[in-house]
Amino acid sequence: MQEFDVAIVGGGMVGASCALALAGSGRSVVLIEGVAPDSAAQPSFDERTTALGNASRRIFEGLGVWAQLAPQAAAIRAIHVSEAGRFGFARLNAAAQGIDAFGYVVANRVIGAALWQALANASGVSARVPARPESVVIAPDAVTLVIADAAGAREELKARVVVAADGAHSVVRAAAGIDASVEDYGQVALVVNVQADRPHDGTAFERFTSAGPLAVLWTVAPAHAARLLALGDAEFLVELQASFGWRAGCFVRAGRRASYALKLTRAAASVALRTALIGNAAQALHPVAGQGFNLGLRDAAMLAELIAADDGDPGAAALLEQFAAWRASDRSGVIRFTDGLIKLFGDARRSVGVLRNLGLLLFDLAPPAKSALARVSAGFGGPGPRLARGLGRARAPTRG
Repeated sequence: MQEFDVAIVGGGMVGASCALALAGSGRSVVLIEGVAPDSAAQPSFDERTTALGNASRRIFEGLGVWAQLAPQAAAIRAIHVSEAGRFGFARLNAAAQGIDAFGYVVANRVIGAALWQALANASGVSARVPARPESVVIAPDAVTLVIADAAGAREELKARVVVAADGAHSVVRAAAGIDASVEDYGQVALVVNVQADRPHDGTAFERFTSAGPLAVLWTVAPAHAARLLALGDAEFLVELQASFGWRAGCFVRAGRRASYALKLTRAAASVALRTALIGNAAQALHPVAGQGFNLGLRDAAMLAELIAADDGDPGAAALLEQFAAWRASDRSGVIRFTDGLIKLFGDARRSVGVLRNLGLLLFDLAPPAKSALARVSAGFGGPGPRLARGLGRARAPTRG
């Protein structure tokens, strides 16, 4: 049986980032992932895109991967929010906030490739891929995992702490006995890359429609999604144009379409005995505000910081409780923010619609409100990870 300080289950963008943040810390880390990162079947690294806030950019800079991402990142220099069929809108400009960009849009496959390329040479990190946990037994002194590779060969591993980065249906979370609440939004995200007849000018559009919000991804009711997926490209583009409008130009080409159901999953706790939850294992959010991955990345950076800086047991209750306390405010704030947006713009009452649009107009005329929203990507409170503040990794104490 091989022993490690930290076992991370899930090698998607959050789990891989956590492993990379622990590289060189003196901690022994094993990263367990069920699908090879370069496989076409890898669900985390597809053609979907992620909007990285500036705090996430700084984390990736500290991890040494931003230089690889930057050439393929599209800067968000302006944001335009509107509601179909109503007069209200709001605009934000990065230059007016004294920043170069609100964030950067990068394809998930690009992020995944950069992280795993860096992990290939990371000190102190071992990978088991493709491999899946068949059992996770959590005891007061250690966590024992039995994993199986693609051929069915089994291996037993022991770790002092297990990190659940295995998504909304987390096996590790279940093994730790942590409950999770699930709220179905009754929406399906329709994901497609489209080409317009003019280049973008760095503006991100968010348009709320009666069927659901439409931005980089389109959310609609399940029956509506099934119909849109069945349309030919030309018919689909007509419907997309009618819902989105003409601010981005005329849509002339559509790529492959995909869809997935949207639910809010909240773990009842982010830590348990020798267990820490990060990313979607802790909270899986609606993508309306593009905050899910950014929140999960701050989870990963903070957990790695605490483990690296401590010279004791990485699975000690005190360390895990500190992680939970430091992440609680940010976690609850982002959940309330994204959930509130969906429910606010999903309310079909006429009086609420009028108030919504008045609110958008007032927001557009209120510089302090815009400044506050521009800082959302830094988090909703609590101590920020060193990497997110551009301070570099936590210094590892000397270990024997």
